[in-house]
Amino acid sequence: MRGPWGAGVLLAISLICLLQVISGVQAHFLLNLNVRIFHVEHLDDGLRIYMRMPMPYLVAQLAGPPRENGLPKPPPFTSNRLEDDKLVHYVDVEQVSADPNKLGQLAADGYRVGLSGKAGKTIVEQTRVHLVASAPGFATLAEAKKAITESPTYPADTKPAYVGDALVDVTLRHHTNRPVYEYAFSSTLDPGLPGQDDTANIILDYGGGETRIFRARGLMFDPIMISNSPLQAVYTFIVEGVRHILGGLDHVLFVLCLVLGAAGFRALILRATGFTIGHSVTLTLGFFGFVPSGVWFIPAIETGIALSIVYAGAMVFTNKDTAGSENRMFFVTVLIGLLHGLGFSFVLHKLLRVDSPDLWQSLLAFNVGVEIGQIAIILATWPALLLIARFSPRVAQVCRWALASVCISVALYWSIERVILLNSAI
Repeated sequence: MRGPWGAGVLLAISLICLLQVISGVQAHFLLNLNVRIFHVEHLDDGLRIYMRMPMPYLVAQLAGPPRENGLPKPPPFTSNRLEDDKLVHYVDVEQVSADPNKLGQLAADGYRVGLSGKAGKTIVEQTRVHLVASAPGFATLAEAKKAITESPTYPADTKPAYVGDALVDVTLRHHTNRPVYEYAFSSTLDPGLPGQDDTANIILDYGGGETRIFRARGLMFDPIMISNSPLQAVYTFIVEGVRHILGGLDHVLFVLCLVLGAAGFRALILRATGFTIGHSVTLTLGFFGFVPSGVWFIPAIETGIALSIVYAGAMVFTNKDTAGSENRMFFVTVLIGLLHGLGFSFVLHKLLRVDSPDLWQSLLAFNVGVEIGQIAIILATWPALLLIARFSPRVAQVCRWALASVCISVALYWSIERVILLNSAI
């Protein structure tokens, strides 16, 4: 097949191949099981670190080879058995209660505090295990101290619990010969868990009389630089905003459809501005909880986001280069932006609380990151379309239609999946 249609089909096939290696449904609410929180208290002779993480991060990589019964040797502080032909892991309460700080030592061995100058050994002060459903708060330094000092080693009178339902709180003491003003924080833990690259890490540093929040995603193999600089803390949230929109395929496809359907630069600016206004409003409102709390709400929003891609893709085939039509599209993108903003808020709602320090700076920085990601998508698409149109307007139009067709097809598939999830939630 030759000519403009051949170019468009080739472009569409390339995008389909790319989409096949990317997960089909991008969710905004999985971080509740992939969150690690660190509170770092500065002392005259070092640091005290209060950390909370899901128990699998500490023990999953320590499973042994298969034994005579065919089951792998369970990691320390766990037991395992087959249930419905599936291997499941339980918390070994006796091991945890007998020597909890040995479990905490896994954390001490797995995290690194990089300092200039000589530093003493990191020791484990206290270790506690909680169940997700009944875990005390850990969002502030006061809550972290209370959770570790006033809780039992393991919840009393608790039925056997899955390792995946357990959280581990550990207090580490890092001794130095001087106060610490700047350090690098990293991890060597590689549990091999599905979705571990999306791990959300929140580091709250209480040095210099102020609280700084640092945000990182993944396993933190690369050190996170921690200092008293407010700009450095804000930077981590900007980066996360960029990664969230570029890593969320549904958001990428929607912005791509906005670009494909814009008849000119003015139309593109109106669409992007409308989307920005909409998602900025509901990102904030959603974070502060001004949304329904039913179990149906998140699946409903996810379904709506998928359908918004179908709508934006359909508009590529019906765009009109008139002021009236683009003004109407501006208001439509505002409304759709409201929908996507709720999706963005699901991430922040799991990571911050309304009483978290530097709250507004973190919200603003995350939103700025989302905008930078949106601009990156536009800059990667719009100039390419202009360049193609310069040589052949017809080829450019076919490319728009081909890409829009792929976006619509993918979004329709997501819509079906998410409607099924919504129906089960209702």
